[in-house]
Amino acid sequence: MKNAVVIIGIGEMAGVFARGFLRSGYPVYPVLRDSDMASMAEQLDPPELVLVAVAESDLQSVLHSIPEVWRDRLVLLQNELLPADWQKQAIDPTVISVWFEKKKGQDAKVLIPSPVYGPHAATLVTALASIDIAARELASPEQLLHELVLKNVYILTTNIAGLQVGGNVGELWQQHQQLARQVATEVVQLQEKLCGQELDTEGLIQGMLVAFDGDLDHGCMGRSAPARLERALKLAEENGLTLPVMESIGLGAVA
Repeated sequence: MKNAVVIIGIGEMAGVFARGFLRSGYPVYPVLRDSDMASMAEQLDPPELVLVAVAESDLQSVLHSIPEVWRDRLVLLQNELLPADWQKQAIDPTVISVWFEKKKGQDAKVLIPSPVYGPHAATLVTALASIDIAARELASPEQLLHELVLKNVYILTTNIAGLQVGGNVGELWQQHQQLARQVATEVVQLQEKLCGQELDTEGLIQGMLVAFDGDLDHGCMGRSAPARLERALKLAEENGLTLPVMESIGLGAVA
């Protein structure tokens, strides 16, 4: 029998991965909010990997609490990830940029193949393939950074612009392209500050459009859009960055 997979947080996304791991022959052990991770780590044999599937807002507290024996087996899937998010915890995880959507009562919907990098990348690619979800293994940390920034540009642009115009991504680009470009450009500026390096703004916007084409009917504004805007503006302020278009949208959202 294969080593077990531990999944921390059992929501819609975790359920997709759990099905893939089970289909690939891995026993799956869930860690719930009231579970004692330290006790589980003592009782279980060392797992194949530990998938951290909690919300973005819970990630740092969960990483801080990870038992030592699990720290070199972590897999992260959160949105808005950048290397600093795991480097501050002194871990070197496998990271997947998830490009499929899973809503309650609906099957997973793939926009584009999900890129993944790290020691457990091949395991994730195989597990997802077993349930017909495309993923691809990356070759370097530099490629991972590009993919993480690209996902951030997609999510933040659509969510933040959506606060002003609503609709779906196809309508955003066809009817409000100037706004979308302005927001995307500011998102890239913020990512550059957070990454500490210059990025290819136009290349990232073109990558965003490829994802748009994967589902033109994808809604722009999810429930977390106001929180994403608030978080982006806070990070900009902390880094001495002015984002006038986002700030204007924020004032409209408050009003």
